[in-house]
Amino acid sequence: MSDLIVIVYPTESKAEEVRQRLLELQKEYLIKLGDAVIATKTESGKIKLNQLMNTTATGAISGSFWGLLIGVLFLNPILGVAVGAASGAIGGALTDVGINDAFMKDLAASLHPGNGALFLLVQSITSDKVLKEIQGFGGHVLKTSLDETKEQTLRNALESASKAAEADAAQK
Repeated sequence: MSDLIVIVYPTESKAEEVRQRLLELQKEYLIKLGDAVIATKTESGKIKLNQLMNTTATGAISGSFWGLLIGVLFLNPILGVAVGAASGAIGGALTDVGINDAFMKDLAASLHPGNGALFLLVQSITSDKVLKEIQGFGGHVLKTSLDETKEQTLRNALESASKAAEADAAQK
């Protein structure tokens, strides 16, 4: 079973920095992510999702391959590639893997313009090691599906970094 965690950062670049760090930790087998999406809200109020995987492009590539293969069998590979790419792109665009896009857009509507919300679908995690790695980035927990004790541990770790950053800013 996967857990959903949504953390808000002051900027999209800070959220991207955390996502990249989590992807590095995934290579070290400390966390397994099902999805990691950054949502931002523009000044005009439009919600933008920055996803790791583009399902339309993936579908087009896959469709092209299968279309070419079928086209070779029926002696018309060019037509097969074209039809395969088009059907794959349509299928990819209609496919929603990971976190539901409508859910992310609804939740991101509460963001302040310029903030970045990092949506994580966590399949497994070594909590103590991952928290130690990301607590320095700060952030504010917006929503989780964690139990209350795990959620509070996450909130405390992120708030300690936020308070330290505020103290540093006040000293300058």
